[in-house]
Amino acid sequence: MVAVPERVAITPADPLPDPVPVQSLSPEPLYPVTPAPDTRTVVVAGLGSFTIPGSLPPLAGIPGVTDGAAATPGPVPAAMPKRTTGQRAIEAARSKLGAYYRSGGNGPDSFDCSGFVQWSYREAGVELPRTSYSQLAAGTPVPLDELQPGDLVSYYGGGHSALYLGDGQIIHASDNASGVKISPLNNMPVTGARRF
Repeated sequence: MVAVPERVAITPADPLPDPVPVQSLSPEPLYPVTPAPDTRTVVVAGLGSFTIPGSLPPLAGIPGVTDGAAATPGPVPAAMPKRTTGQRAIEAARSKLGAYYRSGGNGPDSFDCSGFVQWSYREAGVELPRTSYSQLAAGTPVPLDELQPGDLVSYYGGGHSALYLGDGQIIHASDNASGVKISPLNNMPVTGARRF
């Protein structure tokens, strides 16, 4: 048999408070609002940059501290000039100086002339035709007196392609004996030039 407990009445020691009346909030703040202070950056040598309240006095004269309030703005550094596609192709081409010449080669370790030009431009983000004749037919014609680094120079009626380096020089996959090398612009009969 299960014993049933007796009922016990519990009386509170203190009476419960009356409910709080609902009050509406006014749109005005109950206290004056002070806007957040302006800030400035302070650089402490060896520790880093810190943001401090702008209301603090300047920290001039403290060794190793550069205070944004005390700093006078200097000239804005010039942005680095953006490299052209041709300049990027030249950088890629220069990285292959001395690579082997191979008929039909298009990299990355051996090249023929048009494969070398195609590979260099591919490294710069531009896809060129595969053969030297097709390369001469593509791009924008450029007069020889307006050549810029990276322009394609075509020789022997379109049978050989090279990249203009500047200062009267080209870089090209020359032949089996030399591979990728630098030569004078006018060491072969020039047919034309193209810019991509």
